[in-house]
Amino acid sequence: MASFKNKVVVITGGSEGIGKALVHAFLEDGAKVATCGRNFDKLYQLQTLYPSKPLLTHTADVSKESDCNQFIQKVIKVYGTIDILINNAGISMRALFEETELDTLRRLMDINFWGAVFCTKFALPFIIENKGTIAGISSIAGFRGLPGRSGYSASKFALNGWLESLRTELADSGVHVLTACPGFTASNIRKVALNKDAKPEAESLMKEEKMMSSSECAAHIFKAIEDRKRTLILTAQGKEAVWLNRLFPSLADKLIHKFYFKDGSLIK
Repeated sequence: MASFKNKVVVITGGSEGIGKALVHAFLEDGAKVATCGRNFDKLYQLQTLYPSKPLLTHTADVSKESDCNQFIQKVIKVYGTIDILINNAGISMRALFEETELDTLRRLMDINFWGAVFCTKFALPFIIENKGTIAGISSIAGFRGLPGRSGYSASKFALNGWLESLRTELADSGVHVLTACPGFTASNIRKVALNKDAKPEAESLMKEEKMMSSSECAAHIFKAIEDRKRTLILTAQGKEAVWLNRLFPSLADKLIHKFYFKDGSLIK
C-alpha cells in the first residue's frame, strides 16, 4: 500500500463535505495538506481542528484565475512542491433550463470546470516533476445528463472530457489522472445549489440520510488515488445509471424522467 506521508496534497473546496473529509484522510495519513475555499470562517474552523497538523488554508474563489494562481503559489512558497492535486470545489443547480438565467450556467461552468483547469495549469509543472496525481471530483451527471441540472451536467461532462484528454497527453510522463464520480453523497452541495436566478437554494428536498456519507466517499477516493485508478464510479445507483445510459439510452431517458418528475413537477 502506498503511503502519503510527507506528500504535498492540494484539495480545492476543502472546508466542508467531501473536500473536508479528504483533508482529514490525508492529514491522518501523514500528508502535508493545503486547501482553499471562499468562506474564511469555515476555513478558520477547519484550521482549528488540526492545530498540530501541517494544514495550509487559503481563501480563494476558484472561478477566478488570479485566485487560483495565488493559492498555488502560496502552496509552493510554504511546502516547496505539489504531489497531488484534487479538484474538488464545485456547486450544483436545481432549475429547468427554460426558466434558468444564463448566469446560473456560467457560474456552474466557471467553478466546476474552469476552477479545475486554472488550478491544474499552475500546479502541473510540479506534479509532472514528481510523477504525481491530478484528480477531478466529477459526478454521475458527467456521464448522464440530469433534468434540472443542465448546467451541472454540462460542467461535469466538460470536466470528464478534459481529464481524459489530459490523461492521454500525460501518458508517458508518469502522472496519474483520476476521474472520480460519486453518486448521491450527503454533503452541502445540494443545500447551496443555484436556482434559476443564480441564487443559492435554501434547502435540499433529497433524503440526505439515505446517501453515502462524505467520509465514506472520501475513503473511496483516497484508495483510488493510492491504487492509481483511472476512473471511480461510486454507488450502485450511479453505476446502474452509467451502464443503463450506455446500453439502453432511451430507457434511461424514461426512468430518469420518472425519478426527477413527480406529478409533472421537477423534484428539487
